Formats: sequence, C-alpha cells, structure tokens
Amino acid sequence: MKAGANELYSVSHFAYMRLQKLCMKSAFFLFILLVCLSGCKGKKVSLTGNEPVEISDFLDSFAPVKLPFQVADSSFSRRENDSLLIGYKVFTQFVPDSVLAKEFGKGIHPKIYPVGKVVSDKKETYLFIKLIHGNKKIIDVACFDKKNQFIAAMPFLQTDQLAATAQVSSMDKNFTLFKNITRKNPNGSVSEGKDVYVLNADGKNFMLIMTDALDAKPAELINPIDTLPRKNKFSADYVKNKTNLISVRDGLRPGRIIFFIHFEDTKADCTGELKGEASFVSANKAVYRSAGDPCVLELTFTSSAATMKELEGCGSHRGLRCLFNGTFPRKKEAKKKQLTKKSTLHK
Repeated sequence: MKAGANELYSVSHFAYMRLQKLCMKSAFFLFILLVCLSGCKGKKVSLTGNEPVEISDFLDSFAPVKLPFQVADSSFSRRENDSLLIGYKVFTQFVPDSVLAKEFGKGIHPKIYPVGKVVSDKKETYLFIKLIHGNKKIIDVACFDKKNQFIAAMPFLQTDQLAATAQVSSMDKNFTLFKNITRKNPNGSVSEGKDVYVLNADGKNFMLIMTDALDAKPAELINPIDTLPRKNKFSADYVKNKTNLISVRDGLRPGRIIFFIHFEDTKADCTGELKGEASFVSANKAVYRSAGDPCVLELTFTSSAATMKELEGCGSHRGLRCLFNGTFPRKKEAKKKQLTKKSTLHK
C-alpha cells in the first residue's frame, strides 16, 4: 500500500509539473501576442502613398496646437520634413481637389504638409495645412464637423513675394481667424491691414466679418525695369495713374519682352505686382509662363493701349479679391530735344 501511494504521488506530481509548464508557456505566448498586437495597433500609417486610409489616421497626422495659434510668412524659409508629406490622393480623399485647383490651377499637385490642428467646443476639427508648389506657398485652414465630414477650407496665409510686406495669420481662443499684413512704404511709413473670418458651418464657408484696409499708400512707385532698352514697337509704359502701371521693355532674345506690372484695386482693397519675361504668340499678343509658377498671364497690345488678362492662377502675385485684368493706355514719350547747331558769326 505504501509503495502504491508513493507511485500515485509521483504520477500526480509529474502531471502537476507538466501542467504548470504548459500554463507558463501559454502565458508567455499570450504575452508575446499582446505585445505584437499592441505594436501593430500603435504603428503609424503612411500617408505618402496612393492607398486609401482612414479619416482617423489622416486627422492623427496633424499634431494638436494650443490657442491662440499664429504663423508668419517667414515660416516658409525653413526646410520641410518630407517624412511628414501627405500624398495628393490621400489628401483628396478628405478634402475636395477643387480646393487645390482653385489655389494652384488644374492638374497641379503641390507638396502637402501637416502643420497642426485644434478641436472646437462643437467638436469641429480645424486643420492647418502647408502647401508648396514652386514659388507659390500657402497655409490653408480646413474644417471638419463632429462626424469628420469636410465643411470648408480657405487660404489662411499666402505669400505675396513683395519684399515690402510681411504677413502674420492667427486663430484666437474663440476660433476666429485673423489675417494681418504690414507694409513698409517708400516714404518710410508703415501701413497695416487686417481681415477677420469665422466659420459659417451652415453656409459651408469661411465668412469675412471685418476688414481694415492698408491705411496708407506708397508715396511713389518705383519701376525696376525703367532703364532697360525700349526699341520694340510695344516697349513703353502703359499707365492709368501713379500706382497702376504696365511697363514693357525689350526682351533678351527676339520674340520676347520684359515686363513689370503693378496695380492697386481700391474698390477691392487689393494689390498685385509681377515682373517677368513674356513670349509673343502672335503679332501683338505675348504670354507669360515660368517654370514653378502656376501663373499664366496674357498681354495684348495695340498702338494706344495694353490689356492684361489672367489666364491661370496668379494668386501668389496679388491679393485674394482681385485679378490681373484690365486695359492701360499707352503713355506718350517725351520728345527728345534735338540739338541745333548755332550759326557762328564770321569775323
């Protein structure tokens, strides 16, 4: 009996030890499985490709920012991290491609970078998005409702390439958007302007609720190409007034012209300026196109006037509420005084 009891105890103890080892192995494998699952769950989804992604992954790529939030046009001077790049097809899953087409032109795919996001008390998500194509650089603000459905988007800050101006845009704690601009005038004074917007969710847009125009105009417009040759029959100054000018000079090669345009639309409180080279496409029509610039501008000449027409997005060279359109009369050149030989008295 005693030997049988010992035998039974040995068998039971062996079974217990086997069971304990199996439990330990199961616990170990369960631990590894949980680690793997948690690692997979926390893995960042790439937004640079063409594959569809979830709206939650798209929104999570934007880091939260605190209000008040502010950006300046000088922020474009730093180099972007391309690992944060959002692919065009991914971006347009959630933001209509018409937004980018309106700002950059059809078929243009700018580089897209996340800047930051804030969520309102109404659970509306505001995204700040940096868009770059050539020398055109914009920061957009886009808003999504509490169901993550797109509501509206607009340029929050857009560089204008005017050396005399500086821009700062901000959002305050009431989710109001401010677009501020300052300009150094040739006479040494400083002008300031401001536009204020709020989200109009029902109208699916951002609504302008207040505007302060730049309170002073430049005392004098400086023409940077004034001293260049003007032998071409259309090389001249076409002037409406002291602040509205199309200046044309001879191009570096036949069939081309160099031009400088500055206009100020007082009704729209909008300024535009562009300097470049245009090629003639017919006897009296020249077109401006430049690599990296979505702007396409047409200049048509007669013996007495020049007409400019914006064909494609020149928004980086002007304000938001005006276009490069209009006819400017040709300024008559002052006749050069001819030197006459004075007759000499013969002694």
